[in-house]
Amino acid sequence: MKKAIITVVGRDTVGILARVCTFLASNQVNILDISQTVVQDYFNMMMIADTANSSTPFADLVGGLDGIGKEMGLQIKCQKSEIFEKMHRI
Repeated sequence: MKKAIITVVGRDTVGILARVCTFLASNQVNILDISQTVVQDYFNMMMIADTANSSTPFADLVGGLDGIGKEMGLQIKCQKSEIFEKMHRI
């Protein structure tokens, strides 16, 4: 299993979850866990995804999600889980 951590932050609008999930599904990325919340019109989501079955290069997944973020006025970040864990270790 190759895990990735995906975060989405920005103003809440219709279709954020659908757009991100459709992109991931079209690239054979499986969502393992998801948490989302809306606080005073701001959307915040964190996903753990499995990229092991995706034939799309990881950099292209990152770029595609970044592009969706720019189109929708969101900040979308995607990191390999081992990088995320090392960055957030106490």
